[in-house]
Parts: sequence; structure tokens; C-alpha cells
Amino acid sequence: MSQISESLNSAHKKSDFSCGKEMLDNYLHKQANQDIKRKLSACFVVKEEQTELIKGYYTLSNNSIPLEDIPDNIRKKLPRSYKTIPTTLLGRLAIDNQFQGQGLGKLILIDALKRSFELSKTIGSFAVVVDPIDNDAEQFYYKYGFLKLPDSEKMFLPMKTIGQLFQ
Repeated sequence: MSQISESLNSAHKKSDFSCGKEMLDNYLHKQANQDIKRKLSACFVVKEEQTELIKGYYTLSNNSIPLEDIPDNIRKKLPRSYKTIPTTLLGRLAIDNQFQGQGLGKLILIDALKRSFELSKTIGSFAVVVDPIDNDAEQFYYKYGFLKLPDSEKMFLPMKTIGQLFQ
């Protein structure tokens, strides 16, 4: 499967994007380009070919989680010399209102996981971490196998599990 997304650029019609979550809309409209320039995150979009209209987007950045936050059954397999474990943060994932309910969220998630897995081959990353914005988002990630980090709102999917999807 090839990537269905591309890096956000000035040709994309960001101002037309509306997913119904003000925080996610505002991020794309006002902050995404600044974060890209500052190397704080990378933003990837799925668009309509002819119009450059953004159907959905996601962001990825480097991250780490404390070793003690990882569930015991997984932590016991990791070296104790690490205080934090490198991960990839899937910081935002949003679908424009007019494209919701068509399975695009699943496709964009798969795209993000594939990109993260490919990057993990050259830069260490134990898992993809998400911090769901609300209960609907949490249920979305649960549906695709993400696990809750103990004592946290964050969820993760081990890169080993992701790799099984693409090998």
C-alpha cells in the first residue's frame, strides 16, 4: 500500500477545512505551518486531486513515554536502563465534515501507522501514541487495537503490532 497522504503545503485549501472540532480546525488553519517550520511536527493531508480541498489530516512528531507508564506485561520485556521509551506521537487526526462516515478515518489512520512504521526502521520508535480528544476518539482508537496507558488518557499501539499489518 502506498501513502495516500502528502505533506501539507501552500496549495492546500486549509481555510475550507471543518471537522466540527474547533481545536482541530484551528490547528490546521492557524498553527500547522508554524509547527512545520519550527520542526515541532509534520502534517500530512489527504486531498481531492482537482480542488486541493483537504479531506482529512494528521500530524506526527517524536515523543517518549516514561518506562513506568508502560503496562507491566510489556514493560518487563524492555531494558530497565531506559527511563523513557521513544515513540511516535500521532498528535492530531481529523476528517472534514463532508467526508465523515465514509471510512476515511480508518484509511488515514492506516496511512499514519504505515508512515510511522517505515520511519521506525531508521529512527527508533517503540510505539505510536495518541491522546484522544474525547470519548468518540478514544473509541475509534480502541477499535483499531490501541491500548490505554495506565494512569493516563493516552493510548498506544506497539510498533511490533503495527509491523504485522504491513509485512
